[in-house]
Amino acid sequence: MATWMNLNSQDSISPLMEQLTFFHDHTMMILVMITFIVMYIILSIMINKYINRLLLEGQMIELIWTIAPTITLIFIALPSLQLLYLLDEINSPLVSIKSIGHQWYWSYELSDFKKAEFDSYMIPMNEQNKYSFRLLEVDNRLTLPVLTQIRMMVSSTDVIHSWTIPSSSIKIDATPGRLNQSTFFMNRIGVFFGQCSEICGTNHSFMPIVVESIMPKYFIKWVKTL
Repeated sequence: MATWMNLNSQDSISPLMEQLTFFHDHTMMILVMITFIVMYIILSIMINKYINRLLLEGQMIELIWTIAPTITLIFIALPSLQLLYLLDEINSPLVSIKSIGHQWYWSYELSDFKKAEFDSYMIPMNEQNKYSFRLLEVDNRLTLPVLTQIRMMVSSTDVIHSWTIPSSSIKIDATPGRLNQSTFFMNRIGVFFGQCSEICGTNHSFMPIVVESIMPKYFIKWVKTL
């Protein structure tokens, strides 16, 4: 989860989030190089005393500042397109979850199991214990199996919401009358937090998302308790 003064991305829990982090670092490295080169050119022009009153055109330098940005954009665009197609790929999910946004809570349906559905409300401050996270704890966590391809289907009953877990690289808009879907894969056990990422009314900040990843055999036992 995000903490105070955290300037980096959250620790990834999925292979796609790891690739997004690598792409972010790759792009930032290119941007830093461009920034330093431009700063050096500007400072050198300001400091030197050379004057060329007869310079009207420069075919070579115009060719360079056309080709160089093109090559730079190719180095950014190719991995970006690869990631875009990977994020949209839905490949044989083993578990399907339906999440429905309400003002202001989430309800979940496990489509692969009969009568497996529940609501998830934020725990009020006066009911939390001293180890709870403010505005992030819920009464019913969404428990999912680790190392399993999961399909998340999201919709809404009233206004637009957004189901988001930053550490898993998943953010799906919950739109009334529309069923959006995406897949994700969690590669480690833990508890992961998210919040509605679309302004949906006065209590927008009070509908958190908590996902708990456990071993598949414990997941089956949890489903039987619903």
